[in-house]
Amino acid sequence: MKKIRADFRHRQLFVQLFGPDVYAVGGFVRDRLRGVPTEEVDLLVQGHPLEEIIRKLEPRGKVDLVGKSFGVIKFTVDGHTYDISLPRRDEPSQASESQQRGHKDFIIKADPYLPLEKDLERRDFRCNSLALRLSDGTLIDPFQGAEDIRKRIIRLTNPGAFPDDPLRVLRAARFASVLEFFIDPEIYPIAREIDLKGLSVERVNEELFKILLLSRRPSRGLREMHRLGVLRQLFPELDRLTLSIQDSIFHPEKDEFGHHTVWAHTLLSVDQARAIAEITGLEVTRKLALLLATLFHDTGKPATASWEYKKNRLVITNNGHDLLSEKIVRKVFHRQKIFSWNGYNLRQVVPMLIRHHHRVSELWLNRKLVTRKAFNRLAADIKGEIELLIYLDAADRAGRRTRIITVLDRQARWLLKKFEELRVNRETIKPLIMGRDLIKLGVPPGPGLGQLLKKIYRLQLDNHFETRAQGLKLARKLLQEKK
Repeated sequence: MKKIRADFRHRQLFVQLFGPDVYAVGGFVRDRLRGVPTEEVDLLVQGHPLEEIIRKLEPRGKVDLVGKSFGVIKFTVDGHTYDISLPRRDEPSQASESQQRGHKDFIIKADPYLPLEKDLERRDFRCNSLALRLSDGTLIDPFQGAEDIRKRIIRLTNPGAFPDDPLRVLRAARFASVLEFFIDPEIYPIAREIDLKGLSVERVNEELFKILLLSRRPSRGLREMHRLGVLRQLFPELDRLTLSIQDSIFHPEKDEFGHHTVWAHTLLSVDQARAIAEITGLEVTRKLALLLATLFHDTGKPATASWEYKKNRLVITNNGHDLLSEKIVRKVFHRQKIFSWNGYNLRQVVPMLIRHHHRVSELWLNRKLVTRKAFNRLAADIKGEIELLIYLDAADRAGRRTRIITVLDRQARWLLKKFEELRVNRETIKPLIMGRDLIKLGVPPGPGLGQLLKKIYRLQLDNHFETRAQGLKLARKLLQEKK
């Protein structure tokens, strides 16, 4: 039996309570074999009824019984929470033919005396079907998961049970992306026949977000989502990008088979956006907004593609694709129930970035003529998310080459500097004159007040005034002229 170090913060406590019957399982063991430290530890206790486990744990910390009916409890000690389970077996529920199978459509049977190997057999991939006995560091590996980790390959633990949980298809893409493993070719034909429509949008979103946020190259997971049939079933807007060609001169980037598709450009752009987020130190919520905006920024291209003859040749153009892409991503977010994430309003910010993602390049192209008014108006239209828009533009531009950027290019640096020099930011574009100010000047509430308020704000953005006092003076003048 191979032995590895089983150290983590509360290991000795669990050994003291359960002796040789407590094991670390799943991701903690996998990551130990990969040489990657982790504080996330899932535990399995064998040979002890659940009530006995609870009784032993309660004097030592907080016990949460939320998963008790499934043989799982949460135990918190010194601020750290562990999932502790009994050995279990999963049996698919008998869904009717009209029902679509979703994640966890199982009858879960917990049995403290079930052989450990039977519990490991129910897990999705061999690299996760591992256990580590805490008392002596013995590795339990009945399915050669350690060998798969060494070879960096994802293989099924139980091919016959794989279709029972459709979420495993997305997990395969996520593990391939985050762990940088390869997927066993035998998985693809099985996965593409699995109906994913019964999955909850929340679980689908969670897997997609993890691919985007936790991968060194998110394109790896997105590419697997295409190969596994996930895009075809769950994200047809992205699947259409794989069949839409781009102009090979303006977009020289291509996939491994030489196709100049919008999808090939999208994958490169997402990787570049991830690099930009790291370069600039974006907080995780805004990083996710940038990555989602980059992923969906060209979804309007398939429907707007046309041939035009210009510059002495036929050129593929996509006029208006930014506006259509905004409409498409709004529909996707509605279908996927994507609203806020960790308090950040993705539903507002992402479509807004997509709609305006070409406008910063227009500022750059007209940099010798453009005035502060144009910067003000753009900042107002994107509600102050200036940096994110510049980063999206930079990722889109960098998505025409395969080399991952390490610094922002000249155009992005000029734009950031110009907004700073002109003092155009989230604070300076706030309206200086409010409705209550106009009411004090004698304007009655109603549509007329709203129209006047919008006119005054446009004048503020066009630099007709810079202080509240100047704005009130202008408002009085407009009211006098109206009289």
